[in-house]
Amino acid sequence: MNVNFIHPFSPARFEALKHYPRLPSSAVGWPSLKSGLTHVWKYMEGTTSLKIFSKLNQKGGIDCPSCAWPDPDGKRSGFAEYCENGIKAIADEATFQKAGPELFAQYSLVQLSALSDFALGKLGRLSHPMIKRPEDTHYRPIDWTEALDLIAEALRRLPDPNQAVFYTSGRSSNEAAFLYQLMVRAFGTNNLPDCSNLCHESSGVALTETIGIGKGTVTLADFEKAELILILGQNPGTNHPRMLSSLEAAKQRGAKIVAINPLKEPGLIHFKNPQTVHGLLGGGTSLADEYVQLRVNTDLFLLKALLKALMDREKVNPGSVIARTFVQHKTSGFEELQRDIEMYSIPELLSSTGIGQEQFDRLVELIASSKRIIACWAMGLTQHKNAVATIQELVNLLLLKGSIGIPGAGLCPVRGHSNVQGDRTMGIQSKISETHAQQLQRQFNLQVPTASGYDVVGALQAMHQEKVKVYMALGGNLLSASPDTHFVAEAFNKTELTVFVSTKLNRNHLITGQTSLILPCLGRTDLDIQHGKTQFLSTENSMGVVQKTQGVMKPNSEELKSEPWIVAQLAHRILPPNKALPWLELGSNYESIRALIAATIAGFESYNTEVKKPGGFYIPNGPREGRFTTPSGKAMFTVNNAKFEPMGEEELLMMTIRSHDQFNTTIYGMNDRYRGVIGERRVLFMNIRDMEKRNLKQYQVVSLESRYHGQIRTAENFKIIAYDIPEGCCATYFPESNPVIPISEFADKSRTPISKSIRIRIVISS
Repeated sequence: MNVNFIHPFSPARFEALKHYPRLPSSAVGWPSLKSGLTHVWKYMEGTTSLKIFSKLNQKGGIDCPSCAWPDPDGKRSGFAEYCENGIKAIADEATFQKAGPELFAQYSLVQLSALSDFALGKLGRLSHPMIKRPEDTHYRPIDWTEALDLIAEALRRLPDPNQAVFYTSGRSSNEAAFLYQLMVRAFGTNNLPDCSNLCHESSGVALTETIGIGKGTVTLADFEKAELILILGQNPGTNHPRMLSSLEAAKQRGAKIVAINPLKEPGLIHFKNPQTVHGLLGGGTSLADEYVQLRVNTDLFLLKALLKALMDREKVNPGSVIARTFVQHKTSGFEELQRDIEMYSIPELLSSTGIGQEQFDRLVELIASSKRIIACWAMGLTQHKNAVATIQELVNLLLLKGSIGIPGAGLCPVRGHSNVQGDRTMGIQSKISETHAQQLQRQFNLQVPTASGYDVVGALQAMHQEKVKVYMALGGNLLSASPDTHFVAEAFNKTELTVFVSTKLNRNHLITGQTSLILPCLGRTDLDIQHGKTQFLSTENSMGVVQKTQGVMKPNSEELKSEPWIVAQLAHRILPPNKALPWLELGSNYESIRALIAATIAGFESYNTEVKKPGGFYIPNGPREGRFTTPSGKAMFTVNNAKFEPMGEEELLMMTIRSHDQFNTTIYGMNDRYRGVIGERRVLFMNIRDMEKRNLKQYQVVSLESRYHGQIRTAENFKIIAYDIPEGCCATYFPESNPVIPISEFADKSRTPISKSIRIRIVISS
């Protein structure tokens, strides 16, 4: 079956890109409020929107399905404890549009594949379980019992449990994630790839090795006490807009803010808070005191230069820069780090970054004179070959200053999806820890597999090699989220059965195994009633707060089932009876799931009591309190090699980015207000000097080409836009540019695809 798996090219829309508005000098404000309200009016019913938004991010209300930025611990705004992207996420989920049997009867897979990702998403909420059998051109309805029996039969007849892969997105609740990993491990495999493998896995690996926990060490309250906030490889204005309120409050209390990013992002420059008159109608707040616009993937060079400059200052004036008592008593490996740093030259390091000496000196002064430092980062650091090394060098910097485990300071990896951190806490991981395995075996009398399973890259490669017969996804759109789109599409086509537990239609539903099932599930905004009793779920935000989330709207179809119910029903069919695991009861009474979590996972001992408290509870975090949970009990300085690899004469280093009308692979609209792009997504942001060297013109249509291990990959029909980006670098939106990202290139240790540093060539379109 010939189906498209990338956003279709539209010459008509390209024609609309002849004129661009002036780029905004600030983020949010009235344009943001207007954009969000437009989505509400267009896709939601009025009474529905009022009911939902009055509960969004309120204590005991609905946890926003957008980013994982935490809610305030104290009083929350009753007007709008959410942002533009949160509004769009809710409008997307709580839409009045339905994608049911009538839609699938009308449109074949080939016809649906011709639609853009934006158009697919706007077809509405999935309302009925659907099946595509090997010879079908259309999805057809199937009842729940038959669908679940079909999946169970396919799993039971596998000669090896490792021929099945069970993917998880960050949308799933703690309860669903815990049941899912329990079912999978009881089935006999650790093939539990998840969206973290594609985004923050590098953070988890880097932090676990250095401080003993793969999570950040700060709370929202720390932003109120910080002297200096470093923001590296992150665009909060688009990806975590509620963070801007925290930055504004910190700035008003006297904190300095440094933004380190290849692109100038309005959200890091100036913020107009829509919850204040000054922000909505006035001038707003300037944020970044320094905007360090370095070349793509040179953060490691900058961090080494900073460490060397700080150590040089310490030599001149001992005790003035380095937190010697902290380093001596709380850390290990400092002497090795000193020897490593001595090998580097600051001018040579800075020449790699493109940063001038004058700005560098100002940055050194800010860090040298500060103690309470918070370092924030996102995928601009995590999706490179040297991602783990870069994050560990950032840890080195904060350890040098003693800026971990004290108020107003620490490490802050900012997660994108709303419960990706909770999924990992619940055990969604292809490498099971010895502690977790022992707990599952003790609590449930299970023989849990201990061999590592497939992560995302491993799963896709195994699917392509026909080692995997069954693929099941609890949420997500792995096809569009992954690199090497052609390879991934072939991998899915080689499976026998694909199962998608979803709320909305996406492109992965069109690129499937021989047989494919779509199982429609409840979303965050939906009421979840089991046997006449209203249930609630829970999630964990970026800062380790576990909180209650409970929908308020009647589901748009009686056929929608909750994720815990779906997992429990399947587990009941594929696993032998076990008195410790009454699956059907677990799927209908979430308090019983939380009781199992309380008995199994440290920090959740009083789960059912604590989660009902307004605002939830913090789970244990030793490094936050200055206790490092590494084998030695000390934080570890690390030695990281900063090796510059020269680019080919015709090569550019491409980074993938999101548009402002996008959350992960979900496309809310076709505009990128903060970059002046209207009505199109297949665009290439280039430095004007790079365009001149190649005789390229503004708005010229070109193709992108990458060459890795002798294989040429291409992505066609991108329109060039001159943009403020360092020379030798360029940027494109994903998933449109994913076809040029090789599946075989990933970060050392974490195996996260290198989506932020791809060597490409520009090919003139014929």
